[in-house]
Amino acid sequence: MRKFPISLAVAALASIHPAGAATTDDPFKNTDCKKAQTQIELDYCADRDYQTEDKKLNALYRTIMSKYDATSQVLLKAAEKNWIAYRGSECEFETASSEGGSIQPMEDSICLTNKTRARIRELQAQRDCAEGDLTCNAAN
Repeated sequence: MRKFPISLAVAALASIHPAGAATTDDPFKNTDCKKAQTQIELDYCADRDYQTEDKKLNALYRTIMSKYDATSQVLLKAAEKNWIAYRGSECEFETASSEGGSIQPMEDSICLTNKTRARIRELQAQRDCAEGDLTCNAAN
């Protein structure tokens, strides 16, 4: 489980203005992730990648849900809830060796990104299911 998600760290940093006043500016908004060098930049960029993939997953999930009947919607919702629990547990396990270290948020975000991309591929296969394909649940 993410003890202190990088997105919270970024939000905390973003809320601190040098003069002490709160601001909504993102201090990393101009970070070129291809040139990131500091650990906090790497953490930020890894979290940004994860947030991008998570948005894609959520949009795809909503699209697929709208195509299914009530029974399949209930089943997909349960599957997604279980998948989210799996993703979190698996990433906690995979990043356990760096727990408490400065690299752990980046490793966690990378794991979440990879698992989310894999789930996107799984849901795309369901979305693109050909009629008569017995390996998927074709939408009605």
